[in-house]
Amino acid sequence: MAILSPALDARRSPRLRWSAPVSLKRRFSDEVLAAIRKSHVIGLRAGAGPHRFIAVWAVVVAGRVFVRSWSHKPNSWHKVLLKEPRGVIQVAGADIAVRAIHTRSERLKDAVSRAYLDKYKTPGSIKYARDLGRAKSRATTTELAPL
Repeated sequence: MAILSPALDARRSPRLRWSAPVSLKRRFSDEVLAAIRKSHVIGLRAGAGPHRFIAVWAVVVAGRVFVRSWSHKPNSWHKVLLKEPRGVIQVAGADIAVRAIHTRSERLKDAVSRAYLDKYKTPGSIKYARDLGRAKSRATTTELAPL
């Protein structure tokens, strides 16, 4: 159940937006979060169309799931989620419907960068984890929340 509440944005004029009370916002279960922490990749299908699942790196920060795009092609999963912020992830043998939330907080983006470096630190992965911390990929930081 969404509630219409006033929200002020310092960069814009006052406006109304839909927001759910904190107690109603959905979170992944502890089991799903543990599986994402343990998995090297998760499957992601962006949008509601008949897209295929692709393997993406995901990290957990403060009990929330984040992904970043390494590719910046016009038809990348990130571009699809910008147009249609719904999708499905595959983790631990389950398909879970998600919504994509673009991350604007620089502090949160810093935490996500650290999480990528902590999780993907093998010799074969570290180069890509560092790339995901660069400005172009940082700008694609997306939170995935269950529907």
